[in-house]
Amino acid sequence: MSEPKLQPGSKNLITDISHLTVGNATDEKAQTGVTVLRCTDSFVSAVDIRGGAPGTRETDVLSPENLVGRTDAIVLTGGSVFGLAAADGVTAVLSYDNVGLKLGDKGPAIPIVPAAVLHDLNNDGDKNWGNTPPYRTLGAEAAKAAKVDFNIGAVGAGCGAMAGTLKGGIGSASITLENGVIVGALVAVNPVGSVVMSDGKTFYAWPWELNGEFGGRKPPPSGDSVDPFPAHSRLGWARAGANTTIAIIGVNADLTSVEAKRVAMMAHDGIARAIRPAHTAFDGDIVFSVATAEKELPHEPSPLRHGAVARIGAAGADCLARAIARGVYEAQR
Repeated sequence: MSEPKLQPGSKNLITDISHLTVGNATDEKAQTGVTVLRCTDSFVSAVDIRGGAPGTRETDVLSPENLVGRTDAIVLTGGSVFGLAAADGVTAVLSYDNVGLKLGDKGPAIPIVPAAVLHDLNNDGDKNWGNTPPYRTLGAEAAKAAKVDFNIGAVGAGCGAMAGTLKGGIGSASITLENGVIVGALVAVNPVGSVVMSDGKTFYAWPWELNGEFGGRKPPPSGDSVDPFPAHSRLGWARAGANTTIAIIGVNADLTSVEAKRVAMMAHDGIARAIRPAHTAFDGDIVFSVATAEKELPHEPSPLRHGAVARIGAAGADCLARAIARGVYEAQR
């Protein structure tokens, strides 16, 4: 008898993991936006940066050798360097809700809110915002809008994104493993590379598709181009820092900071599976990871635990590849 096929969670979103919510805020006039992952508690987190032109805030605090290693929210945003202000808005909302570190009897709560940006400043949106870019406001709106059910496609941080020559977007996907561990991905897709094969329709992520979630299209009989920079990439328009894929992997297991880092590292393979080429000098590819600790893995020292973490990392890569294709697919609809 064949093994049962693994399936997505009920929503096929990162919010299939309890205690995670996602909010989008979109500025249609400026063709930009912000997407925020909120945590109901301060959860173990990590980050791994592979792109050559990242734009970030508070990523060092997630390094395993440093003190905190946890997050209250993670921000994915358009706007390049201006977009980093979105984290200010999120921080203010969370602190007002009394979320964050308490370092004494006085003073406000101090939320830990890492952020990563993508570059969408060259699209046709109106960026004449003078000395008041909209990102702090958009960040606050996205934080307040966070919920279990959220839209994917050309919304939030994906509003002004491009995936090669196609419209980019926000994508998400999940998978439920045999032991009840749920792995999910959330991604803003804006790479210089192509997400589709030479026919312009078949996603490179097609082998990992579940239940026709991004159209169910198979490769053309003629195969695909062997050119390292395929036709639907943006090599001719590439500028350092002008492209990126920024993502979050969530899991409901009790990972340590070091294990969360390993999951983020492994999940980058999902970018390489879904985008060709990936991790270029023009991209700022970043993967965060968040572990909510609902499911207990085998205790250390145990080869079983290392195996369980490896399976989570592999599932994270698969989910991220699917989420990338879903985000672009939904943005075209």
